[in-house]
Order: sequence, then structure tokens, then C-alpha cells
Amino acid sequence: MTVRVQAIPSRTYFPDHAHEWGQVVYAISGVLAVSITGQSFAISPQQAVWLPLGVKHRVGSLMGAEFRSLWIARDWIDSLPREPALFGVDPLLKALIIEAARFEADENDAGYAARVYRLILDQLQRAEPIPSALPWPAGEKLTQLCEALYADPADPRSSEDWASELGMSSRTLTRRFEAEVGMSLRSWRRRVRLFKAIEMLGGGMDVTQTAMALGYASTSAFIYAFRTEMGEPPQLYMRPRKVAR
Repeated sequence: MTVRVQAIPSRTYFPDHAHEWGQVVYAISGVLAVSITGQSFAISPQQAVWLPLGVKHRVGSLMGAEFRSLWIARDWIDSLPREPALFGVDPLLKALIIEAARFEADENDAGYAARVYRLILDQLQRAEPIPSALPWPAGEKLTQLCEALYADPADPRSSEDWASELGMSSRTLTRRFEAEVGMSLRSWRRRVRLFKAIEMLGGGMDVTQTAMALGYASTSAFIYAFRTEMGEPPQLYMRPRKVAR
């Protein structure tokens, strides 16, 4: 296992690439967007993404972030999921990742490093996947639609407007979107707003600024939508998790 310390400026995205090893991507501060074929993940310091070897992906950040990449050799990944996954990072796993990132500067105790790596692997095996990925269409026209809404979630155009823009009927757009993405366009627009909200809040924007940037009629409407989807209001969702004593 190797742990790499990385930082990414705002509005920067690494090009698509893949590795011959497994990778855990974890944001120490800020929020990262990790995209693979068919879905994207927004990760704050409460989550990380697991990428099996060979999975093509792109990493970027709207507001900038500092993150850690854990590169895990083939021999260690048989017990880990075979599909990409988002999972929660508890205080113990966070502390282990931070500790492991120091080893390049001080490798005097290889036995200690191996024990930390073993604990990290144990924690990854115990982590429960979180079902909050943002699905992505495969077709060119619907990809055009989703890219536009991802860039500007406050875009007010209706499904009828988009159908006309893409040269199809509203009924065809509805049918094709549900077939390719697995949810309605309305549900996807709601999820992409929350996806971007995590990026904005993690980058330092307050709740009111985020609500306005995303096109909500009021801060309370944004808080209600966020709590409905994520189970808690944005202030609580984004707070640092404390170690239980």
C-alpha cells in the first residue's frame, strides 16, 4: 500500500485515467468529484470512494480540495468490492490514513507501517457502501443534457424545453432518460442539486449562498430538500464527525 498526498485547485479536473492497482480517494478538506462511466460521486471528509483496478475515472473539484490517494496492490484487494463504491469514513479510518501519509518521511519502523496498513485494510473491508452516486446516461444527447444541468443546476428549462432542444418529443425524452439513467429527469435534477450542494458547502459557501446558487426559491426550501434526501440538514451533514468516547 502507498499513500499519496495531493491537492487540487478550484475548477480543476484531472483527465480520465486508470491504474493497475486498487485506489481509495479521500478528501481531507474540501470536496472532490470522482466520475466513472455511468456515475459520479461527491466526497466530503466524511466519505471516500473505492476504485477497483482498471476502472477509468476522473477526479476534480469545484472549490479546491486536499486529498489522500491510497494505492493498494493486487495481492491485497481480493477481499474488497469488485465494483466502485462510496463509503463512510469514521474517525478511526481517517486517523489511520493521516498516519499512513507520514510514512514516506519516516520509514524507520517498517513493522509499524505494515500494521497500520493492515488496520486500514481491515477498516475498508468493514466499511458499508453508501447509495448516493449520481447516475449518468450513456447516449450522446442525454449526456449533453446532464452536462448542462451539472454545470448549472439552477437552469430553469423544463423537460419540454429540453426535449425541443434535443430534437425529440417530451414523452421520448422521459422514456429514454428513465431507461438510461434509472430515474426520472425530475429526480435526477434534484439529486444533481444536492451533489453540487455538497461541493459548494465543502468549499466554504454558506447555506444561503448555496441555496441561491442552486436555484432554490428560499433557504428553507433547500434545507428541506437536503434533509429529505440525505436524512439530516446540510449543517449537520457537513459537520466534522467526532470520535465517540
